Amino acid sequence: MNAIRSEWTKLRSVRSTWIAALSAVVAGVALSVLGASDLLGTPAADLPAGWDPTAASLKGFLFAQLIIGMLGAFSVTPEFGTGMIGTSLVFVPSRPRLLAAKAVVVAGLGLAVGLVTTVLSFTVVQLMLGGAGLSAAALSDPGVAGALAGGVLYLALVALIGLAVGALVRSTTSTLAVLVGALLLVPALGPSLPGVLGDLFGRLWPITAGQSSFAVVPVDGTVSPATGLVILALATAVVGVAGHMVFRLRDV
Repeated sequence: MNAIRSEWTKLRSVRSTWIAALSAVVAGVALSVLGASDLLGTPAADLPAGWDPTAASLKGFLFAQLIIGMLGAFSVTPEFGTGMIGTSLVFVPSRPRLLAAKAVVVAGLGLAVGLVTTVLSFTVVQLMLGGAGLSAAALSDPGVAGALAGGVLYLALVALIGLAVGALVRSTTSTLAVLVGALLLVPALGPSLPGVLGDLFGRLWPITAGQSSFAVVPVDGTVSPATGLVILALATAVVGVAGHMVFRLRDV
């Protein structure tokens, strides 16, 4: 418990933590509103087939996830950059315990930021859609509460991936490069690959699969919300184990 308290104190005392948290919320809501605004002049009868107002309200995750991933990385990469990781290990000599404490703090912060981002994005966009006379979702509608919970968990898992990648590469810049590739480039370009490879990237890449967790209306060629979360959680665990092993075996 002392290790967790110490990690929380370190993370909350750094200004960049709160800048990143606020940026994630603002970016998530703003981009969701921007995406929905394109539909405001559309007649209800002309909405796309399989219209999912819940998923449409969370389009801002595209950029918010990158910031939240970096928020997770900020719990470890600055310590490697400044050499303070050595001081942390003096007070918590057990490396697995230190990394576990960081993971607990990052998971909690990721859940909190993810909850605020998800709720605000959903609420603002549904008010916009309803005001424009378009089909809007309500929390009491079937599947909506589960999709919102899936969105929160999705962002929290991305934060943990950021922590794990940070422990692996030990650099804020390198972590950002890896996250841009994993969160943005591969999901965008992978499905365009020919044949089975493209199908696999389109369905089973952990980020793409995880994004199905906050959809209410199923999309052809995607996995179910529960399967998507499981795939993302397993990928998070794999990257986390790799980060743990590197952190244990390499010198600080």
